[in-house]
Amino acid sequence: MTIADIQAKKKQGKKITLLTAYDYPSASFIDQAGIDIILVGDSLAMSVLGYESTLPVTMEEMLHHAKAARRAVKNALLVGDMPLEASNKSVTATVKNAARFIKEAGCDAIKLEGAGKMLETIKAVIKEGIPVMGHVGLTPQTADSFKVQGKDAQAAQRIIDDAISLEKAGVFSIILECMPDELAKIITGKLSIPTIGIGAGIWCDGQALVTNDMIGLFEKFTPKFVKKYANLSEEMLKAFKAYREEVENLKFPAAEHSFHMKKEEIERLK
Repeated sequence: MTIADIQAKKKQGKKITLLTAYDYPSASFIDQAGIDIILVGDSLAMSVLGYESTLPVTMEEMLHHAKAARRAVKNALLVGDMPLEASNKSVTATVKNAARFIKEAGCDAIKLEGAGKMLETIKAVIKEGIPVMGHVGLTPQTADSFKVQGKDAQAAQRIIDDAISLEKAGVFSIILECMPDELAKIITGKLSIPTIGIGAGIWCDGQALVTNDMIGLFEKFTPKFVKKYANLSEEMLKAFKAYREEVENLKFPAAEHSFHMKKEEIERLK
């Protein structure tokens, strides 16, 4: 899957799928499922590393997980999510950090949040030949509160302007997060590049979800826009309890899980 393939899907009216992955096993399964884009998202800060928000995650942590995903991904477009630590520096420093996702982790592109003052940085990254996915609406790295964005006309116009400015800057696609579906429909119609929604309704060119949310592995909270396609936390807890009980009651390991010596060798040993 290439950037050209992703952009062609918009022209063909075919929906784009995006899921997050932070390790080899999940990236492998997502890739095998035929998902178009795998994002090594900074959401790993909360979903995997146990931080209270995405803000503390470091560049080194992001690269570590991106490398693991890269080893698994054969078909999907792999995108590295620039953490706040790596993108709130000088333009030069941010470009260098973006390049690390490509050179060290083997990502195909990076994602940067916001527009406005970020445009200069985004243009500089793209000028270096690094493809950028944009992100407007709710931008968790800089948000004061996690609520629906663009609910009134004035706020909606600002988001439209941001999306248009990002397309002009050269991003190959844009994440639209947590906004009314009517607004996402307007933006999608105005842009020639694909829009990928997360909590932005059905009218986007594609859809995104955080994998640990949609398979039930993150229990602190579940956003309204998340559909749980499985509840693996229940299955995992059940398996762990069954293991403990079987060990305590001498049911595991059974003979089929054990290795054995020949009788004559046991006699020789005695």
